[in-house]
Amino acid sequence: MLTALFLAFLVSSVFATNKDGALPRLNDISAAEAFIDSAEVVVIGFLEGEESPGYEELTAAAKRVDSVPVAICTVKEVWAHYQLSSDTITLFRKADNHQDNLVLSEVKKLETDGLVNFISINVIRYITEYTQVTAVGLFNSEVKSHLLLFVNKGTKEFTELKERLEALAPEFTGKFLFVLINGAVKSNSRSLAYFGIKSQDLPRVGIYDGDSDMKWLLPAGEISTERVREFCQSFLGGELKDVKQAGAEAKTEL
Repeated sequence: MLTALFLAFLVSSVFATNKDGALPRLNDISAAEAFIDSAEVVVIGFLEGEESPGYEELTAAAKRVDSVPVAICTVKEVWAHYQLSSDTITLFRKADNHQDNLVLSEVKKLETDGLVNFISINVIRYITEYTQVTAVGLFNSEVKSHLLLFVNKGTKEFTELKERLEALAPEFTGKFLFVLINGAVKSNSRSLAYFGIKSQDLPRVGIYDGDSDMKWLLPAGEISTERVREFCQSFLGGELKDVKQAGAEAKTEL
């Protein structure tokens, strides 16, 4: 609790030192670490200053993607701490311990729309809803194993199950990405069919392994924290390799 309060104090202190409308400045490694730890996804512009190419575009993008905290850092010692040597806009996310660097010298044309897109497609949280935008970041992640919650938004189970898996996800950081697939969205029917299930069968939980292109369903029943944890551990322990996959033709489950 004290650690959380200390981090919150550091972050609020950084914000307090900035003039209205400007991006908050991170002046040392401790402030940068506190800022990164303050949310599931954050963006830092490692730039020379407010006159640097990219600053205006980043400021404009921050207003459009307001769910993601954005700051600026001009201190080269902090740059070096994150293995950066030139102007770079970096996205940090906790779900897979990922640092995504957009090196400005390698960008042909930097525009606000491009930055908004860069941030949007890389916003992966502890539990991320699957959409056409988030799909890019999910499949580009180095973590190829996905724990999938198939659930219809608007049902009584939705909020409870989302919060339950959101709390469990940090236990599997770097091993699984937790993904929510809304069965009420027509375009997601293909994802359900891939697992051999329909909207009326939900909620269900599955695992997709991108490395082997294999998939499994947790048997129907209560979706408790312990059952999902054991399901994930079974996959990590190799116990699912000989279990028939989920799917329209192979409906045998674990």
